[in-house]
Amino acid sequence: MRGELDALINQMLKGRILYTEAVREFRKAFIATVLRENNGNQSKAARELGMHRNTLTRTASALELDVRASRPGSRRPPGKAPSLSSVRKVSR
Repeated sequence: MRGELDALINQMLKGRILYTEAVREFRKAFIATVLRENNGNQSKAARELGMHRNTLTRTASALELDVRASRPGSRRPPGKAPSLSSVRKVSR
C-alpha cells in the first residue's frame, strides 16, 4: 500500500495539485467510500470513522458530498411532492 500511496503522491506533485486540494479530495473519497460500505447509514459510518454523526454530517456538507447517493434504492427523491392522484380529496 505504501508504494501505491507514493505513486499517487508523485502523480499529484507532477500534476501541480496543491496540498489543500489533495487533502480535500482524499477526505471526500475516504468518507464517500465508508458511507457506501455502510449503505449510507451515517451512524455506522461515523462510528467506523471514529467521529460523531453530527461531525460526519457537517464534514460531508462542507465537502459537498451527497450522502443520499450512497444509499441504495432511495424511497423517493427529496422534495418531490406526492402526485395529485395519490392525494385523497376530502369532501365537506
